[in-house]
Amino acid sequence: AEALAAGGVPVAEVTFRTPAAEAALRVMARDPEILAGAGTVLREEQVHRAVDAGARYIVTPGFSERVVRACQRAQVPVFPGAATATEVQMALDTGLDVVKFFPAEAAGGLGTLTALSAPFPMVRFIPTGGVSAGNLGAYLAHPAVAAVGGSWMATAGLIAAGKFAEITRLAAEAVAIARAGRS
Repeated sequence: AEALAAGGVPVAEVTFRTPAAEAALRVMARDPEILAGAGTVLREEQVHRAVDAGARYIVTPGFSERVVRACQRAQVPVFPGAATATEVQMALDTGLDVVKFFPAEAAGGLGTLTALSAPFPMVRFIPTGGVSAGNLGAYLAHPAVAAVGGSWMATAGLIAAGKFAEITRLAAEAVAIARAGRS
């Protein structure tokens, strides 16, 4: 998280896929300069654990009304995964207008995002899944995109090898791409 922030990306999502996720989130959440959230939240009990650990937002790979409602009760922003019109409609039915578009590239990338945004002009999307430095600019240029997420900046391999300077470099590169696309 510190390496990402040093590169200009002070937002980090800890996926709830390993036993260490909760402890890692707890440490990251102590830093007021880092917006730490929990990802791959699949069950209501994980929402409570993530919020207790300091998560300031929740991300899910798919739509679960139980998870969304638990987040709403906990007053924590939630971005459920949606790759179909049905899932987007379900998010709208729960009062949400920002969803994670996942898995972005496998679900058709920008073409699918454009098709989904036509009947849902009030919805903003956060593409993840297959996003990289190579397609980041194109996603950010899409008017329906609120933000983009991607693990290419902080892969498990880079973290395990302690290559934090490389994570900082990749984060800075992503920020430069984002700024170039928004100017």
